[in-house]
Amino acid sequence: MTPATRIYLIRHGQVEGHDQPRYNGQTDVGLTDVGLEQYHVLKERLAGKPLSACYTSDLSRCAIGADIICGQFGIEPVKRPELRELNIGVWEGLTWKEIAQRWPMEWQARLNDLVNYRVPRGENLLDVEARVMPVIGEIVERHKGQEILVVGHGGVNRIVLLNAIGAPLAGMFNIEQNYGCLNIIDYYVDGRATVKLLNG
Repeated sequence: MTPATRIYLIRHGQVEGHDQPRYNGQTDVGLTDVGLEQYHVLKERLAGKPLSACYTSDLSRCAIGADIICGQFGIEPVKRPELRELNIGVWEGLTWKEIAQRWPMEWQARLNDLVNYRVPRGENLLDVEARVMPVIGEIVERHKGQEILVVGHGGVNRIVLLNAIGAPLAGMFNIEQNYGCLNIIDYYVDGRATVKLLNG
């Protein structure tokens, strides 16, 4: 029997502007010193794992960390734009407070329907799921029985985790994803998935 395919799914480290709730979306914001240190902690934590491949969002807050962790394994991270964070359209880079003040009706509409509401020139959660989950499926299929690192974002990771436990996208914020956290998911050949660690 083929052993499970294990994905170590991490969220990028702390970013500039973290002290205010905001939507960075696909804006390429920089890491703080704390964010870089979080990657070095993850590097140590994963040091003894038999990682055979790494896939990362192409945004620098993920790609930099993938390079930090994977150097010890002699692995070249594969950048996948499909693993980028939710495109939040005209709200990118703005704080929640700024959005609520400038677009009060639209802000409330998104709160009322997190799954389907699409910010102007942006995506909704169904759009993100449709581009992220095929990549996760491809990774699992390509690396059967192996252990793989995936470096992603808070929203992207939540969607992957909800899919693994069979929960609806509406439960997005029932899962926490702190900066620099580690999740472990085992995928089996019969299509089952088990979350072994969440927000570690």
